[in-house]
Amino acid sequence: MRLTGLIASLYVCTALAGALTAVPAFAQSFPAKPVRLVVPFAPGGAADIIARALSVPLAGVLAQPLIIENKPGAGSSLAVEQVAKSPPDGYTVVIASQSGIIVNPLINKYIGYDPERDLAPIIQVSRSPLVIAVHPSLPARSVQELIAEAKKSAGRLNFATSGNGSLPHLATMVFSGLTGAEMVHVPYKSGGAAVASVLAGDTHLTFATAPSVMPQVLAGRLRGIAVTTQARSPLVAGLPGMAESGLANYDVSIWYGLFVPAATPRPVVMRLFDSTRQALQNPRFQELMAKDGTETPSSGSPEQFGEFVREETRLTARVIRESGAKFD
Repeated sequence: MRLTGLIASLYVCTALAGALTAVPAFAQSFPAKPVRLVVPFAPGGAADIIARALSVPLAGVLAQPLIIENKPGAGSSLAVEQVAKSPPDGYTVVIASQSGIIVNPLINKYIGYDPERDLAPIIQVSRSPLVIAVHPSLPARSVQELIAEAKKSAGRLNFATSGNGSLPHLATMVFSGLTGAEMVHVPYKSGGAAVASVLAGDTHLTFATAPSVMPQVLAGRLRGIAVTTQARSPLVAGLPGMAESGLANYDVSIWYGLFVPAATPRPVVMRLFDSTRQALQNPRFQELMAKDGTETPSSGSPEQFGEFVREETRLTARVIRESGAKFD
């Protein structure tokens, strides 16, 4: 009986030891196969541009390929939900902005995930202002002229965005709420498609991410009239900020970060964090981002990024409430 008990005890201890060492051993071998990076928008927008540029140095650091998977829909929520419900092994990562992490969960009660509960933040990878760009046929050459043009015949102007609940959608609705400039929303599946619609003259204007719109502004095909941050951006030459444009109480920027399912082991989270932080320092990647008006700020730790996201959620909820923005 005692021998049986001893054997049983040894078996339990061995099992516990195996369980305790399994996660570190797994983390040490991670990644042992390609990592899937899910992009919540169609090709051509800022998320896609940043993901593809980052995937090159990141694959080099991880010594495994990164497979880019575009999954547009529901203002980026489809992709975020897919990743939130994926196996928590580090092999499925989403590059997400405020759209899927903050805005949609705040304005859409039917979202099938809770960012705080279902996702683990890894690291911030970019930050940039949005750019207000109009079709050359629109007379507006400043923010105040755009407001006047919109008020001249309420509901005549339409604006393109990367989808319902996207950060550009929020930015434009807050702008309308603060200024009384009524415009009609036309959602697309990516920032690139939204910009293309303005280029074609199908829509009048867009509040778009810098990587998706600045090449067209610099080529003279669209007219940039301002950036959506308080001050001018050193990375977006020639465009005034909101304070200079007469809207001192308006300040919006867009960021992207990497997230994995919440139960992903801590050592795997840190492997992804350390590798991405190293990849963000790649000179070629930084050159490409600066050219598109995008900063690469990184984060001090996954916990720091998580706190940043929580604070951004509080601020965004307040902005929506105070601006009177409507999303119905």
